[in-house]
Amino acid sequence: MLNENHAFILDFPDLKLDIVQLNHDDPTFKADLQKYHELDYDIRQLEISGSPIDDDNMHALKVQRMELKDILYVQLTKHHTQESNNAD
Repeated sequence: MLNENHAFILDFPDLKLDIVQLNHDDPTFKADLQKYHELDYDIRQLEISGSPIDDDNMHALKVQRMELKDILYVQLTKHHTQESNNAD
């Protein structure tokens, strides 16, 4: 779908508190999340403007976004598990 918002927090609403905490406490997560949001924004702007780049480059941007989302998700679920274990 064109111009679909892939905001990280929208994709993982059940982990919102973990996202906020990691974004505040973990500089690596915060930097990765910022890169993710910038990349998502760039992709959406390209889609709005009729994709003024070729399909291969657009695909490469979307793959980068997906890989970054995977990295963030691993960090997020690790944090969530640790927090859950600490609460026990």
